Order: sequence, then C-alpha cells, then structure tokens
Amino acid sequence: MIQQLNLSGAEARIVPTELHTEMQQSYLEYAMSVIVGRALPDVRDGLKPVHRRILYAMHELGLTPDRPFRKCARVVGDVLGKYHPHGDQSVYDALVRLVQDFSSRYPLVGGHGNFGSIDNDPPAAMRYTETRLSAIGHEAVLGEVSTATVDFIGNFDNSQQEPTVLPAQFPVLLVNGCSGIAVGMATNVPPHNFGEVVDGLIALIDNPNLPDHQLWTIIPGPDFPTGGEILGNEGICEAYRTGKGIISLRGVIHIEEARKQAKPGKSRKRRDSLIITELPFQVNKAAWIEKIADLVNNHKIVGIADLRDESDRDGMRVVIELKRDANYQQVIDSLYKQTALQNSFGAIFLALVDGLPKQLTLRQMLEEFLKFREETLTRQYSSDLEHCEQRAHILIGLLTALENLDETIDILRHAPDGTTAKGQMLEQLQLSEAQADAILAMPMRRLTGLEQQNLANEAEEQATKIAGFQKLLQDRKELLKSMKKDLRALRKKFADPRRTRIVDAKPILPYVEKPPSAPRPSAPEIAPLAGVTESDFIVAKIAEESVVVSDLTDDDQMVLTTVIPKVAKQTRSQQISLLSIEPTPPQLVEIEFTQRGYIRAITRPENRLDSNNGDVVISRQSLMNDQELVVVSSGGKAYPLKVQNIPTTFQRSEVGTLTTSLIPSLADADEQIRYLSQPAANTSALILLTAQGRVKRLLIEELAGLTSRGSALMKLREDDRLVFVTPLENAKELVIATSIGRLLRLAINADQLPIQGRPSQGVQGLRVGSKEQLIGCLPVKMSDNLLLLTSQGYAKQLPVSALRLVPTGNIGNQVLQFSSREDQLIGMMVATAGSELSVMTSQNRMLELSINQVPIMGKEGIGEQVLELSTGEELIGWQVPL
Repeated sequence: MIQQLNLSGAEARIVPTELHTEMQQSYLEYAMSVIVGRALPDVRDGLKPVHRRILYAMHELGLTPDRPFRKCARVVGDVLGKYHPHGDQSVYDALVRLVQDFSSRYPLVGGHGNFGSIDNDPPAAMRYTETRLSAIGHEAVLGEVSTATVDFIGNFDNSQQEPTVLPAQFPVLLVNGCSGIAVGMATNVPPHNFGEVVDGLIALIDNPNLPDHQLWTIIPGPDFPTGGEILGNEGICEAYRTGKGIISLRGVIHIEEARKQAKPGKSRKRRDSLIITELPFQVNKAAWIEKIADLVNNHKIVGIADLRDESDRDGMRVVIELKRDANYQQVIDSLYKQTALQNSFGAIFLALVDGLPKQLTLRQMLEEFLKFREETLTRQYSSDLEHCEQRAHILIGLLTALENLDETIDILRHAPDGTTAKGQMLEQLQLSEAQADAILAMPMRRLTGLEQQNLANEAEEQATKIAGFQKLLQDRKELLKSMKKDLRALRKKFADPRRTRIVDAKPILPYVEKPPSAPRPSAPEIAPLAGVTESDFIVAKIAEESVVVSDLTDDDQMVLTTVIPKVAKQTRSQQISLLSIEPTPPQLVEIEFTQRGYIRAITRPENRLDSNNGDVVISRQSLMNDQELVVVSSGGKAYPLKVQNIPTTFQRSEVGTLTTSLIPSLADADEQIRYLSQPAANTSALILLTAQGRVKRLLIEELAGLTSRGSALMKLREDDRLVFVTPLENAKELVIATSIGRLLRLAINADQLPIQGRPSQGVQGLRVGSKEQLIGCLPVKMSDNLLLLTSQGYAKQLPVSALRLVPTGNIGNQVLQFSSREDQLIGMMVATAGSELSVMTSQNRMLELSINQVPIMGKEGIGEQVLELSTGEELIGWQVPL
C-alpha cells in the first residue's frame, strides 16, 4: 500500500494556485522579458540591449576611431563579464552586424578582418578579427554619454553601472533600421538616408503641424545599403501612415554588348549581356546565382548562355551572358518573376516606447526621438550650467582673496593651522567653505599679475557661458535652435547621396479618410415654378431613382442643370413643375492641338479630328471651359489661354483655329507653339531645349500669375529659338535626339541641369552640327525602351540602359547607322508595349504601326523596315495614341 505524503505542519507554506493561471502569468513574464530585454529596440536610441552594451563596453575600453583596433574577443569578453551574461556567439554575431556595411546603412562600429560578405560567408572567429568605434558611432551616439545626460542602472550582479539608453544625436532606428522577432510580435524597420531623416527632423522642429504628405516628400522612402530600386511608393506611404506596409524591391540591371573571339579566321561574335550591379536588401548573392543556375538547367529560364560572378572589392558585378537569338527583355522578366531579383520588404515600425511595445508611424518615430533629444539636451545643459556656476563661485573667491591680498596673507601668517585659517577667512572675507578651500590650495604663482588677469578673464568667460546656458534652458526656441544647429552639423559630416532609387512613384497627396456612408436624404419640397413648360426642358430618368433636367442650347447641346431624387410616379410635366432652375455649371470640353499648330474644342467624342486631312493630333486633354491653358511659343515666352476662348467645332473635317491667332500679344507672327497644356499636379518642372542645344530646368511655379502680355521663360540668343518644352514629373534622366541618330542621356540633377530662374539662358547641353537638327527631348526611366523611327520607314526599340550616361556638352551615343544618305531620324518616343500609332507620310497617307512589330535592338544598325513606302514618299510625323 502506497503511503500518502504527510504535509502536516506545512499548511502555512502552501498556496493553492490554478495551473492555467500560473502558466499564463509565467508565460507573460517570459514574453515581456524577451520583448523588452532582447528582441525589440528602444525608440529613443534605436538599439537593442545587446547592441547598447557592446557600444558602451567599447566606449569604456577607449576604442575611439583615432585609437588602434582591438581584438573582438576582448570586446566580447567585457560585454559578457560586465553586462550581458549570454552566449558569446550571440554577442559576436551582434557585433558583426554592427560592422557589416551591407547590413547597416551607417555602421556604428569599424572592423579590421573578415566580417562576412553579401554571399553569406561566415565571419572569421573573434580571435582573428579586430574592431573599434566608427566616427558616427563615437561622436553621434556615445559622444555625450554620462550620468548627467542619461539614467544608469546596475548590471546583472550590481557590480557595474550601465546606461538604460544612449544619448544618440540622430534617430538610429530609422537611419540604420532594425529587425527582430519577439514573442507574438516582430519589428522590421528599413534603413533610411541620413540627410533626408535630418531634413525631416528639422522640418518638424520648424513646423510641428507639418502635413504628413509634405513630411513624406522630404523623406520619400527607405535607402537600403545595397542600393536597388523601389517600385512605386504606395507601400511606403502605407507604412509611413500606419506603421506597417509592403515595399517592393528589385535589383539593378544594365545591358552590355560582350564580344567573344571566334575561331581563327572567323569574325567576332557579339552577344548581349545582363550586368547586375545591385541586389535587393538582404538577398544572398551566392544563393541567388545558384537559383538561376538551377532554373536554367531545368529549362524554366531560357536564353542564358553563361553565368558568372565578377564581383570584387570595387563592387558587385554579376554577368548573365545571353544567347544570340535571346530576347533580353523576356530574360529580365523571368529573373524578376522567378528569383529574388525582385522581392518585397515587409516594413513594421514596432519599437519600445516607455518600456512597452508600440507600432508607430513615421511621424511618431520622429516625434519620440525629438522629445528624447530635447530631454537629453536639457539634462546636459543643466549639468553644464551647474559646473559653470561652481567654477564661477570658486573664481569669485580667488579674486576676492587677491583683492584683499594683505589681509589674506596676514591670516595665513598668524594662523596656527589650516582649519583656523579657513575659519578666519569664512568670517573676515565672507567666503564659502569651497572658496576657502580653493584659496588654501592656491599655489603662490597665482599671486603674479598675469595669473590674476587670467583668473579675471576666466571669470568673465564663465559668466558668459552661464548666461548662454540659462537662455537655452529658459527659452525653448533657443533650445530647438541649438538642436537644429547640431543636426545640421551632423548632416554636413555624415550625410551621403541616396543609394536606392524610387521608380514609378506617384505624387504624394494628402490622405483623406473615407467618410461614413450617410443615409439618403428625402426629397425636398420645392414649390412649382410659374411659366416653366415642358418644351423648355428635357427630363430623363436615371436608374429609376432620380430625375435629370437639362437645358437645350442653340446648337442642340444638352447642358446638365439639376439632378434630384425621384419623389413620385408623376408625368413628365408634373416632374418639371417640381424643379428649380440652377445656374449652368462649367461644361467639360476636349481640347485638341495638332502638329501644324491648330487648336479646336469639341464636346462630343465622335467629332474628334479626322487624321486623313493632312494633320495629326499631338495633344488631347479634357478640361472644364472655365479653366486656363499655358501656351509657350518658340520665342521663349509663356501666355495664358482661356478654354472658353477656343472655338468649338462640330465636324470631324474642321481642322480648327491657328493657335497663334488666339494670342494677340505674340510679337512675331512666325512664332510656333511649343507647349500647350495645363500643368498636371505631378509636374514639378519644365525642361526647355533650344535649337542650338541649350537646356534649362524651370520650376513649374514660374508659370504662375501669367498676364495677357506673356512672360519670358528663357533668355534666347538672336539666332536661337525654343524647339522643345517637356513637362518633368518623377524622371531623373533626360534623352535628347538629333536627326543624324545621335542620342544623349543626361542626368537631371543640380550638377548637370540645375534649376534656374526665368532670365537665365540655361546650360549648353550639346553642340548641334550644321547638318543635323534636334528631333526629340524625353524624360525617361532606366527601365524604358525608346522607339526610334526614320523617314524611310525603319524603326527599332532601344533600351535606355544601353545608352551611356554622359555629362552636358558630350557627343552622346550614335545609335543609328543609316543605309541611305537621304534617311534621317524623325521621331523618338517612349515605347509602350501593345500600343499603336498612326504615322503620316509626305503624300498625306496615314499608316498604322504596332509597337509590338518593332524589334528591340542595341545601338548598332538601323533597325527593321516596318513600313512600306512608295518611291519618293517619306514619313513626316506620327500621331501618338491619346
């Protein structure tokens, strides 16, 4: 028989507890320990505890950027023994990530030795590698660490003191990013550009109520250390607005033509190669190359002849050599679809705020840092003020003793000991104990005249410092001004250009919450109108729920007047009698502008211009008749043109009115219209190009406030004229084409094409030869293809990436080799797959051309003849699908 355990006398030590309650409480304590003590960063300094302890241990060891490197094993040992009693490998792995420049956008720690690679190669053992603090880690994170600026707590055995947070001078969490998996939650903050984040902080300091869309314009998106491209900005805006979003990334591909030596006596073979120079963030290059090889071997990707990695210490370079009959665009699409060359980054802005995990928006993260930085500066200035006041107090005592030197010496001469002398000084000279101690410790050399003057100068200097610190602490505006000054100094020292480009970004507009659906209002009671008959109006029923009343104009055009809910089953006359007459609203019209400079307004789509009349439409836009257009002439002046002043046409055969005749103030009747549009919301600037090759970037704000007399947008020489005006949206590059097949690809930035005012002449973009003329000017993206068409019907698609990026004034790239001297390039446009365009010939014929018929080729050759022309017939222009 089993004896039962005797618990007599132990009742006082037994606490009955439910099992599920104990498990729940223990698990929550464990979860919070992991969340707070390991996995999640603090929103203030952006560091996890292990990273904070590594940096502070290196600071205590004196591993500053101007000191020699020390073994990583020494740092790991200090961290383990003093602050972080966990595995040495976990601490070393955290230290390695702080060093890797492909993991951190701005590494806080410098390294010497093998710290791994983007191929996921493991770092060398800690006994071989060496480390020290980087400049940004030493100056901007640890430079102000002390008990005066941040709180310190005891370590695990209470034998050392460690900071609870580091006094970071910039938001490390946003700049370097962070990833971590806790219990039931995770964080994944992408890195950002230092200069953009600092600009965002300064903007919030200047205007705490800055709208979100303006803040997102200053900080347009993440900036990953490995570069790459971000596709669109919808995911970025969602992450910035809610704290969580999906950001699409892809690598950067360039196209090169490789030459391979054939057998002796044979010609050299040419093959296109895809050069990958940047990969998405956190993509393992070696595993990615292995994946491509497997797909090629399994015939899931076709057209690849060779694959090799030519990366070195100068950068990444993966070469994918294509077969001669391969379509490189299809290969690129397959790589994007089937490999990690295009993937997604799930952004989660989760961090510890006041010790608790919280999902934050971009604004909240910046505001939390600013609040912490203001608190840190307040504590630092208070400490500095206290030290200055103490020193000033001592200096006053020394100067008092020197002013009463005879009395001081008499006290010291007759006093039997120091304690008696100190007491007499307190009584006779009215000094404090600290001042008396300083006088007793003062050496005899301080009695010289020069030393007395130095003491007086130091006292004056301390008084100035005290006044400065008091002003900073008493006036918050001065404190914020000091904060901005520090941020600008850091920006000047550590900021660098963006590495990650954002392509296909949409304009950032204010976010508007969708209003809740309101109940349908009941029909208002409207008194019948006297004198209104059925012949004056037309009444139409819509979806059996409303009545539309429209007025008939003289030209039988219907103008919408009123829409009301249907109130009853009534006759048409009875419904009319219930309606009130409202003013006629602005009417929607369609404006067509042709290649020969004619303009027309139409109200019905069936009246669009017939292209067989010898002219083609180059611009079509829908506007209200109370709006205004901007017209730019070849003389470089801009004029306003009211839509209501454009004559309305009702027949397809009517070509319209010459645009110059609608602008009486045009100085020269021979001037031509180069731009006619209402600037779109996403248009930031205009690119102006003259016949002599001068290029100018002009902000769209310069078009505001135009008068009927016009306003000069560009200063032109006497023998020069404006030939192209191109709206600039989000493109970063510009391609200019000449009639001899020469293309220039220019970067749109402050160095190449600076923003200039209206009186300037622009910069010399290219030199135009005597036998050529400019035929195109297009803002482009790296992923675009250009459609090139010659006068004799030859065409080809040319990738923008095949063109060299050249500085202004360069000769550019020769991309066409004409088979006839009479042939020339007549047009260039961005090719859109699946679209068609109408091409006009010199014999007034319109020929249809599908973009898919035009082959994608390199810079060599003239392309293929895609249009059959009769003898003596040439192409003179095209009509783009509108």
